[in-house]
Amino acid sequence: MVERIVLISLLTLIIHSAETLSYAVRMAGIRTGKLAIALSLTGMIVLVSRTSNIAQGTMTGKIVDFAKSHLEFNLAGNFRIILAAASLGTLLAIALFPTFVGLSGRMVSHLEKAGSIPKMIKHALRVSVIQNIFYHIRMPKWEMLQRLHAGGVPKRLMLMNCFVTAIYTVGVLAALYATFLPGPYSIGASQSSGLINGVATILLTILIDPQVALLTDKALRKEAKLSSINKVFGALMFSRFCGTLLAQVIFIPAAYWIKAIVPYL
Repeated sequence: MVERIVLISLLTLIIHSAETLSYAVRMAGIRTGKLAIALSLTGMIVLVSRTSNIAQGTMTGKIVDFAKSHLEFNLAGNFRIILAAASLGTLLAIALFPTFVGLSGRMVSHLEKAGSIPKMIKHALRVSVIQNIFYHIRMPKWEMLQRLHAGGVPKRLMLMNCFVTAIYTVGVLAALYATFLPGPYSIGASQSSGLINGVATILLTILIDPQVALLTDKALRKEAKLSSINKVFGALMFSRFCGTLLAQVIFIPAAYWIKAIVPYL
């Protein structure tokens, strides 16, 4: 069972790293002036990560079955390890952000030339292209944090992103933990994860994406400096990290809340 926990934690780390690095693809689109192409890549990354999240739920469900037959197994503690992997994945993405912006710029250019994702991937797997990756490696600087401290980032946007990220991060695990709690409607509780993540996705689409789109459009029209949109993306990544930490706090209360509302759904 330890191997399964490690595997799920790695998958969670990759999911949250990919979703956070989607901001780097948008940033590359702004810098190259090819935002539409960049958004198609962003959509692909988000689609893969959301699909992987479904696989994560299926794999994690087997841990709950194991815990029910082995009461000495610390299910909550192991679920918190998975939540910690989400935080580590977000931190990893923040560290890789400068490098991935450069790589994303190259991906956008390759996609424009290739004309399709399969052809772009085929081109990207060439040895000469892989060797050029090292030229785009950039180490993160303390200036990234100093820019956030300087202000100018909508605080409401950061708070909403933190809250939505917490819901999305904890949704599957809280629903599965609710099935472990004593009482009826275990199957109903397990199926509520899709509803919770659906609500989080809707909130993300309605409350956050439009504001990011407006700020991006201003940068493209030269009405806002490139550094300002860079600051916004930095703030969004930082708020995502805070959201994964908030998920640790609301994990158990969310599980009991799910258990309480399932009879009324």
